[in-house]
Amino acid sequence: SEAKPPKEETPKGISPVKAKKTPSPADAERRKLRPGSGGEKPPEEPPFTYQLKAVPLKFVKEMKDIVLTEAESVGSSAIFEVLISPSTAITSWMKDGSNIRESPKHKFIADGKDRKLHIIDVQLSDAGEYTCVLRLGNKEKTSTAKLIVEGTP
Repeated sequence: SEAKPPKEETPKGISPVKAKKTPSPADAERRKLRPGSGGEKPPEEPPFTYQLKAVPLKFVKEMKDIVLTEAESVGSSAIFEVLISPSTAITSWMKDGSNIRESPKHKFIADGKDRKLHIIDVQLSDAGEYTCVLRLGNKEKTSTAKLIVEGTP
């Protein structure tokens, strides 16, 4: 008996024109309630997203370029620092677009909203563009600055 199509054709006796002009209330309801129609967000939003609106993800203080001359910089350290909000955001660091792993060379310091990248024993090869990537939920912000090591003339 499942082979029969559901009876949703226009009942005989009602002219199709009239049926088009006045959809039955059931049809209107069905159209209204269909989830996912149009481009709205999917209904299953994680419950914590509404809190994110209250605390915008941002760099309170952006990174600044560091300029060192080779003579004074080699063997010393450089520290990139950002101030982030909120402190629950996750920071990661990149150099020239590649992720930096923590190592004897690179130390990551996270103290509340204060995040630092400590480059130890700076060499000429450490010069480049450093980026702090800030993530919270599905949001992402970046702050970028350069480490410039100038060769002595």
